[in-house]
Amino acid sequence: METEQNRAESTASTTTDDAQAMFNKHLATYRKIVGENLMFHREVYGLLRNQLSEEIPKPFKFLDIACGDAVASAGALKGSAIDHYYGIDLSPQSLDLARESLKDLPCPIDLWCCDFVEAMADWSDTVDVVWIGMSLHHLQPEGKVRLMKNVRDILSRDGLFMIWEPTLLDGENRDEHFDRFSAYRGVWAALTDEEFATMEAHMRLADFPESADTWKTMGREAGFSQAEQIFLMPNRFGRVFQYRN
Repeated sequence: METEQNRAESTASTTTDDAQAMFNKHLATYRKIVGENLMFHREVYGLLRNQLSEEIPKPFKFLDIACGDAVASAGALKGSAIDHYYGIDLSPQSLDLARESLKDLPCPIDLWCCDFVEAMADWSDTVDVVWIGMSLHHLQPEGKVRLMKNVRDILSRDGLFMIWEPTLLDGENRDEHFDRFSAYRGVWAALTDEEFATMEAHMRLADFPESADTWKTMGREAGFSQAEQIFLMPNRFGRVFQYRN
């Protein structure tokens, strides 16, 4: 006869298996997007690499917020003067992959499995570069500014904060932004209908993009003296901004 303990262990195992299956499914979709360069990862992380080379005093400490599997970051950091890598992500599976992606970096690597908002509220170590890609937009406006303030508090005097985020066109509202994305279905032919529909549903539920002017204004509200756009994705769905003290 099945005991309560056996049932609990069976349920836990099923839940873990389901979570891993869901993670693998989302990872496969993400890797299609990256592989086909649908979100211009190559250009964005090439830009990050150039900024690290040209703008940052050597050596530098790098904080990767919502780092995911860190494959793109590892590529951008390869051959750089990185002195310490810190990564934050909520997914233990992603951090397992990140650990493998980052293993060749010639520096200490610290990975933190936690909510990045909570992590940044408690962070105290000074870093030289903070990077967040396609994650800050999940927060409401006050949350975005609060996180930016927390970043500013730990950034070295000559440090650099960079974000890559969905951005509204001038005069565009949130629904219009998503409708514009829906119209790109044909361009995203590498994704199945199910994958595209899942991605679009997630965006409409959890994404809160801002206009370019608002992204820059939020940085100034957080206390940065410099806030500028440095890259516009060719499809105009997202931009890279950088901030300095």
